[in-house]
Amino acid sequence: MSGKVYTRGGDTGQTSLLGGSRVDKDDLRVEVYGTMDEGTSMLGLARATTQFDDLCRHIIELQGELIPVMSEAAFVPGDKPNKFAIPQVKPEQIARLEHLIDGYNEEWIQTGQFVRPGGSPASAAIDAARAIFRRAERRLVSLNRQEAVNPHLIKYVNRLSDLLYVLARIDEQRTLIQTIAENMPADLQTAVSGNGRQGASEMELTLNDCNRMVEAGIKKAREIGVPMVLSVVDQNGDIIESRRMDNALIVSITLAPHKAYTAATVRLATADLAQAAQPGQSLFGIDVNLPKITLVGGGIPLQKAGQVVGAVGVSGGSVAQDILVAEAMVAAF
Repeated sequence: MSGKVYTRGGDTGQTSLLGGSRVDKDDLRVEVYGTMDEGTSMLGLARATTQFDDLCRHIIELQGELIPVMSEAAFVPGDKPNKFAIPQVKPEQIARLEHLIDGYNEEWIQTGQFVRPGGSPASAAIDAARAIFRRAERRLVSLNRQEAVNPHLIKYVNRLSDLLYVLARIDEQRTLIQTIAENMPADLQTAVSGNGRQGASEMELTLNDCNRMVEAGIKKAREIGVPMVLSVVDQNGDIIESRRMDNALIVSITLAPHKAYTAATVRLATADLAQAAQPGQSLFGIDVNLPKITLVGGGIPLQKAGQVVGAVGVSGGSVAQDILVAEAMVAAF
């Protein structure tokens, strides 16, 4: 390195903008590009921790693009740049961010609820960067009251925050899918790979299948003297049949389908998932951002020719009783 890192030029609490103006270090314009610098550094942590090449590539591209964006924020219009022309954010840059958002929206399975950041290491870093760029946007709005700011710059930072929100969801979603697949019993791997040899119609549950299972479950529930709610869903977790016995608990009307949904989509019995979701285990936190996922025993996948074709869910008694009735339903299948 040819020069010294320290210049002593800021020892009095001032710094130079790119046009040569000297301002205090807490000047609003310095706050804007300084906040963007924080966000760019946090994106470095996201880039270092994501395991997905496309997300890493986009983050690298964003970090490169943010250098001239910060340069614009560090320049007062009307000043003469010292060494180079100061670029300005253009509408096409905003359109590029929107294109990326739209593309990843196709992949994102939205839950419609507030997110708790931390689903994966990289998504946590991306969410932190998003929050930092939201602060940069607020500082830009404040600066715009004081002096005119390129409106495309404000829009760019807004869209960037939106993109980072979606990228965080994609990283945690992909990580979760990988973790589920790694914890899945070997005999269910074909259900995820989609390489089963059976035709689609042969893999579908019929209403007769569902009726037979529900009747078997009701019989077992009567034997143990506990009124239950019994549900059957397809491989996507959508309800085919749900039946409530007389005097079954009202909460079971919601819980039984959720157990079936969880077993079908995660490809694990809910009792097994509960074990894998304990603190320190591989699926810890799986139920945080997914509103229909439950860790209560009583949901069991249905297999046919090595593939998951649906699941049953039972609620109304103790966990052991729910599992007993669910097993009776699976046996009838």
